[in-house]
Amino acid sequence: MTIGKSVRRVDAIAKVTGKARYTDDFFMPGMLHAKYLRSTIAHGVVTRIDTDRAKALPGVVAVFTFEDVPPHKFATAGHPYALDPDHKDVEDRLLLTRHVRYWGDEIAVVVAENNLALEKALQCIDVEYEAYDPMTTAKEALAPDARQIHAGAPNLVAESGYAVGTRIDDALDEADEVLTTEYRTQLVQHCHIENHVTYAYMDDFDHIVIVSSTQIPHIARRIVGEALDIPCGRIRVIKPYIGGGFGNKQDVVLEPMAAFLTLKLDGRPVKIHLAREEGMIGTRIRHPFDIRVRAGVMKDGTLHALDIDALSNTGAYASHGHSVAGAAGAKTRALYPRTAMRYHARTVYANIPASGAMRAYGAPQVLFAVDCMIEEAARKIGMDSVAFRLKNIIRQGDIDPLTHKPYSTCGLTECLTKGRELIQWDQKRADRPREQTGPVRRGLGVACFSYASGTYPVCLEIAGARIILNQDASVHVQVGATEIGQGMDTVVAQMTAETLGVAVEQVHVVSTQDTDVTPFDTGAYASRQAYVTSNAVFRAAIELKDKILKHADSMTGITADRLDLIDGRVVYAVDAGHTVLPLQAVALDAYYDKVRGGQLTAEVSYKTTTNAPCFGCTFVEVKVDIPLCQVTIKEIYNVHDSGVILNPVLAQGQVQGGAAMGIAAALYEDLQVDPDSGRIYNNNLLDYKFPTIMDIPDIGCAFVETVEPSSGYGNKALGEPPIISPPPAIRNAVWDATGVKVDELPLSPHNLFKCFRRAGLI
Repeated sequence: MTIGKSVRRVDAIAKVTGKARYTDDFFMPGMLHAKYLRSTIAHGVVTRIDTDRAKALPGVVAVFTFEDVPPHKFATAGHPYALDPDHKDVEDRLLLTRHVRYWGDEIAVVVAENNLALEKALQCIDVEYEAYDPMTTAKEALAPDARQIHAGAPNLVAESGYAVGTRIDDALDEADEVLTTEYRTQLVQHCHIENHVTYAYMDDFDHIVIVSSTQIPHIARRIVGEALDIPCGRIRVIKPYIGGGFGNKQDVVLEPMAAFLTLKLDGRPVKIHLAREEGMIGTRIRHPFDIRVRAGVMKDGTLHALDIDALSNTGAYASHGHSVAGAAGAKTRALYPRTAMRYHARTVYANIPASGAMRAYGAPQVLFAVDCMIEEAARKIGMDSVAFRLKNIIRQGDIDPLTHKPYSTCGLTECLTKGRELIQWDQKRADRPREQTGPVRRGLGVACFSYASGTYPVCLEIAGARIILNQDASVHVQVGATEIGQGMDTVVAQMTAETLGVAVEQVHVVSTQDTDVTPFDTGAYASRQAYVTSNAVFRAAIELKDKILKHADSMTGITADRLDLIDGRVVYAVDAGHTVLPLQAVALDAYYDKVRGGQLTAEVSYKTTTNAPCFGCTFVEVKVDIPLCQVTIKEIYNVHDSGVILNPVLAQGQVQGGAAMGIAAALYEDLQVDPDSGRIYNNNLLDYKFPTIMDIPDIGCAFVETVEPSSGYGNKALGEPPIISPPPAIRNAVWDATGVKVDELPLSPHNLFKCFRRAGLI
């Protein structure tokens, strides 16, 4: 048995010894380097661009502007292809643009033999603009007299919503108490360790080969074809080891340009590597949201109504656009399925860097607002925060009020109970003075989350697995699922070993994705891979096991139904201690017997048509220094129902990493925009306040295991959810400590000072 055990990561040695090779570690003879010329205004049109001096510099190979690129627009979001035209991503990108939509927009690209020539050439390009006033907020872009950011298209990208239960206005009228609050979340950047880097060249068959740090190799292949108007069969995408992405690499950012450049330069290899300062504005950010929530609550503690209006700023280009705001609404419905609820979301263009996918995909923004309102409702009627949630949250067997499908597994009640015990909630509240005074105060906070295990039924969910029995009785596994640091390769090895009946050490997972070779999968996003891939791996392993036993039948005359494969041995099904044949004997015979057999392989492509939500909560205790406007986390726990935990140590790492990102978003991170110019003030890791190991407390985690029947191994989503609930839990704890309700992220000293001063604490 390997499922549920903390086996060592299959890539551990390569990574800790530095042997793992990432995209930037590869070099080809004659490789050229490319860099963008970025706009120095946030909104306007290039009226003149002169590249002659740049082209004349030694070492410069080519300079291309918006006049040289294909004229048709394409979408960059890493979503599966949609057969429904109404479900397609917004096509609003060109490789280079004359119409500038954010400070840093790409208007030209230089290709040179070295980086020094690149930098000199960029300084020699003369550009003149017709500048317009930038609109940096969604509300500015929605003003009646606002200029269209994309000519011919409204600044409102899309809107959607749903309503379930009692008519919301009637439900609010029936409530004993009605509360209304507006919340705001900030711009956040992913800050993954490995920057965006891609190179491309043409092989001997006139195909474009792209090596890239991407979460979505198969989708990237298709989008490059669309951007350049060439068949995707002429494009090959290779993903080596990748140093994190958190959704930022679920967009096709550099790949189309790298492919365009190698096409233009006779197939020579061209590499584009974004510096951190470029990456923080020129890739993607988290959508900032303005959210208005109304809640109706009864005196007995029943949450009677929730009315949520979300305004999302997608920035200069749609990227993932409205799908982020749309997806976020479903997470609330899963938390409170018995509550009358209305969710309305709008997504708007503005003159800031493009927002895209980021860990938990809109849920941190919307559930921050919802859980802050849940806290307000509990306090309004004088009910304990945990007790109020326990009364209203989803229960096992509840029905989704929109789809009318039952929630098959739910351990949220147990998560709240366990978290309350871990932090000693009741004891600490009883021991604390009712009214705290003094400059330093303590508070407790709690928040809940739900999250989906993939994107079905909104998008396709497909996974592929190929398993090959080697001559030495080991197996090679290829999956389309993309390892980006989260441990996917390791759990695939565990799944294969569990079902096939071999030791996990005998399973070799091919980590490099190659679209010419690797089975199709849409990529690493939506906390989907372990859930969706589980069914493909399970079926492929069963198929290969059946073939092995049938071949053993042909060797021994013992029928396959009387045999089993355990610990690399073919044994009697009723007597596992009696070895009939070692697996290696079967493998050698299958390969080399002159008559019978052949290479034993299995390949499965499986489409998942279920989506099991996971659940959990955060409990936190904070210390607030009021004069310093500083929050210190004294204790924090994330408790998760993610189904069966495949690998406890990997799961703990996911929770601790995600919770740390949640703490960072709650207390520190804020990508700041000059409202007059649209320029980002702090696109570097010195001025962008990102916590270090010294700033993150010990993070406790615990699991409530359920067995999800729609998964191959009982597991549900885990990768993204840990980031969701720490920010509202911390906000609720600060309120508990100080009596001051902060409705805007981050809870930085700057924002806390404003709130504390308004409240008269300073």
